[in-house]
Amino acid sequence: MTDHNASARRGPQGSRLLYWVQTPRRAVQRDAERRPLATNNYQLSTDPCLTLRVLGGSLGCMANFSVILLTAAPPGLALEAGGHLVKIDQREILLRCVEMFLNRDNIKQVQAVFAADAMEEAKRKFYAHLSFTGVRMLTGGAAWIEQIVAAKEKIAPEATHVVIHDASRPLVPWADLDAVLEAAEKHPAVVLAAPLRSALVEVDEGDVPVATHAPTGFYSLLTPQVFARAKFEEMCAKKAELHASQLHLVKGSRLNIRIGPGDGSLAKAILNVLPKAKAKPLTNPFEEAQW
Repeated sequence: MTDHNASARRGPQGSRLLYWVQTPRRAVQRDAERRPLATNNYQLSTDPCLTLRVLGGSLGCMANFSVILLTAAPPGLALEAGGHLVKIDQREILLRCVEMFLNRDNIKQVQAVFAADAMEEAKRKFYAHLSFTGVRMLTGGAAWIEQIVAAKEKIAPEATHVVIHDASRPLVPWADLDAVLEAAEKHPAVVLAAPLRSALVEVDEGDVPVATHAPTGFYSLLTPQVFARAKFEEMCAKKAELHASQLHLVKGSRLNIRIGPGDGSLAKAILNVLPKAKAKPLTNPFEEAQW
C-alpha cells in the first residue's frame, strides 16, 4: 500500500464527488474553508477542487467543467448573429455544438443561452431535444458578455472551470477540445487560436484600405475558451472579457470556422473531413437514439 493516494467516488449526495485521500492526517493541510470529515487515516470532502499538500508535495485539482453555449455573436460581429440556426443535414448547428460536449466524464453541465426575444422560438425548436439530453436553456441579453453574465448564477456548484463556446462553431476537432480542456487544468484562462496564413488589410470606417500587415504575429481567436471558476467570476463582475495578456493560447485547427447564414453546405463539407471521435461504449439504451 502506498504512503499516499487520491481517488474520487460518487456519493449519496447525487452528482457531488467525494474525494478520499489516504495519508496520515498529521501530514495533510487542506487549502479550503470547509472543514472535511475525518475517519481513521482518510480525509473526506465534498469540495470539488481540493488541493492537498501531502508530505511536501501537492495533489492538484480534479477539474469539473460547466459548458455555456452562447447564441449571441462575439464582440464586433453583431451583424453575424443567427449562425446557430443554420442546418447541417436538417439539424441545427446548435445541436451539433451540444453533441461535442456530451458523454465526457469531466463535463458536468451544459447550458445554452438565448436572447430574451428569441427564447420562445428556441423553446419551440430545441426544448424537447435539449431537455432529453440534460441541457438547460437560459435567457440572457443580446450581447456576448450579457449572455456570459446571465449564466453565472446557474453554474453547477461542483464546477471548477467554465467553458464558453460560440454556438455557431460546430467544427471543433475532437483533439482540439481535448487539448484545451487539458491545458485548462494548468492555466486559469485558456483559448483556442489558429495562426493566420494570409496578409491582413486594415481599413477605415468607409472600408478604404489604410495599411497592410503580415500574418506573423496574429492569430484568429476561436472557441471553446476555458476559464478557472475564479477567473470566470472576475470576468462576470467586470462585465468585460479578460485582457489578452492573461490568456494562454492553444493552437487549434483553421477548420474551426464560425458559420453564418448560407454556410450550411460549407460546414457539411468540413464536417465530413474532420477526424472522428473515438467511440465510447454506451452506458444506457437511450444514448444510441440521442442523435
